[in-house]
Amino acid sequence: MKNLFGQAQFTEHLTLGVNEDFSALSMAVFSRQAIHNPVYAAYLGHLKVDKAKVKTMREIPFLPISFFKSHELKSGEFTETYIFESSGTTGSVNSRHYIKHISSYLSNAENNFREAYGDPSAYCFLALLPSYLERGNSSLVAMADHLINLSRHPLGGFFLYDFKKLHAMLSQLESQCQAVVLLGVTYALLDFAEEYPMNLQHTIVMETGGMKGRKKELTRGELHAFLKTNLGVETIHAEYGMTELQSQAYSKGEGIFRPSSTMKVLLRSPDDPFEVWEAHENPGKTGAINIIDLANEDSIAFIATDDLGRFTGDGGFEILGRIDNADIRGCSLLSL
Repeated sequence: MKNLFGQAQFTEHLTLGVNEDFSALSMAVFSRQAIHNPVYAAYLGHLKVDKAKVKTMREIPFLPISFFKSHELKSGEFTETYIFESSGTTGSVNSRHYIKHISSYLSNAENNFREAYGDPSAYCFLALLPSYLERGNSSLVAMADHLINLSRHPLGGFFLYDFKKLHAMLSQLESQCQAVVLLGVTYALLDFAEEYPMNLQHTIVMETGGMKGRKKELTRGELHAFLKTNLGVETIHAEYGMTELQSQAYSKGEGIFRPSSTMKVLLRSPDDPFEVWEAHENPGKTGAINIIDLANEDSIAFIATDDLGRFTGDGGFEILGRIDNADIRGCSLLSL
């Protein structure tokens, strides 16, 4: 089966061994990117950071995510095979992520899913991602398309606004007791659940964020309560990813995310951007989210996002919203 990119197989995997020490790998990637990523090297120079004196993962400076809007972030010289572009809003400047090997992104996304849910072939994937399909260049669509192809289920596929067809498909799959992942942008899931209430017994409902002003503002609790009631499921799962990342975190309920093995989430203090906390520190305290994504070895692995979060004390984290004045984007418009 071929995917949207016309490729039949994806055999290239992340060269960094995920079973190795994450801190050591981070330091190795930092040492390379501090030299071979011109934008990051200039940023370190502006901060007057001597890369040779950065000895621990916590000392690594994180690049503000807004640089993806204004600069071409590449580590080393290469011609990209694909450019992921963020959704943004009308009139906004979108982020652009230059991908050296699309096969590497897809392999890593596959591995991240396997870590959280097992073999994709066990599921039928139904992707309700209308706005992402319409604009193109979406990393989320690329990931969903790859999972659909890995599944090889004949009923798997994408849906735009044909809720009637999606309802019929879910009904058929439920009658067959087929495990399903319904991956949907938030506003579309809400519209579908309102128009076609169901009692799903074999389906994982997974929201990806994305309200974009199409519904009144809801807390994550209100959103999940509505979806659980109208779709008859006990929990709502969620995926946390973004254009600027090549790794994903997944939540299996209650809005608590677990990062994949190629991803580490830290929090930075609202008062001091160079003070960072790890998952075992300050549980319950709100901070801005920093992410180390080892899959971003060809772009930038150390990103200071505009999301607010907190650690749950058990290795998980929650998304609380966005920093004031940050651009509104599709991947995280919900608050708890």
